[in-house]
Amino acid sequence: MNKGNARENIKVGISVGIVLKQDQRSGKITRGIVKKILTNASFHPHGIKVELEDGRVGRVKEIN
Repeated sequence: MNKGNARENIKVGISVGIVLKQDQRSGKITRGIVKKILTNASFHPHGIKVELEDGRVGRVKEIN
């Protein structure tokens, strides 16, 4: 199971791999540091949506 589906596993400041909206078809992973958690739900089947420190937004697919 993907740990990026549960909000409890994601904290501001951790390093994650996300999939940006435009990369959803290819599944390309973008790495960065979490600045803000955007999903309010405790669980999301496609991954919790976060904003990285550089301003990019996507869903968490892996936690480093």
